[in-house]
Amino acid sequence: MELIFFRIKAFWETRETRETKLMGNFVTDTTIYRGKPESGLSERQQRELAAYELLEELDIGYLRLDHGETATIEDCHEVEKLLKIEICKNLFLCNSAKTSFYLLVMPGSKKFDTKTVARQINSSRLSFAPAEFIEEYLNIKPGSVSILGLMNDREKKVKLLIDRDILKSEYFGCHPCVNTSSLKIKTGDLLSRFLPYTGHTPVYVDL
Repeated sequence: MELIFFRIKAFWETRETRETKLMGNFVTDTTIYRGKPESGLSERQQRELAAYELLEELDIGYLRLDHGETATIEDCHEVEKLLKIEICKNLFLCNSAKTSFYLLVMPGSKKFDTKTVARQINSSRLSFAPAEFIEEYLNIKPGSVSILGLMNDREKKVKLLIDRDILKSEYFGCHPCVNTSSLKIKTGDLLSRFLPYTGHTPVYVDL
């Protein structure tokens, strides 16, 4: 059974009695759910459902907020207020030869400095990887990049980089491999359960 964690009462109700609020260029249902959806599964992508199934298998609890597409970190600000977390930036990077690939996870409020990161991982140059590599290695569309996509990197082609400031927060905000939902997960669960399952050992950097 899908449990409603809480409702924000300050928003108007539609005829379907779902509380909604217009947020920029998308509409969000402000209900916070605990766990995976129990209805409307046919409308959700398989990559999203697979993420929920794995989290359940690993006994990782989470809160979920469904919303319209959030293509940028700016779109996530209202989501952050509702979930009371900071949504992380997830940057998919590569070297100039496109032979080494990295997923950089950092606080959404921080600015990315390619030279700072490249120096710390002994790479001559880093840039954003082409979209086709995101889909090939993480099975994720651009705009939906998430640490949960590492579940699809079975050959360990992607190296995980985590900004140390991520460790300061009890909770971690990310997408379930699609940018129409956001999750609130304990940071400790990602580090102690999810990453050991995927086999990705994080390299910590300072930005």
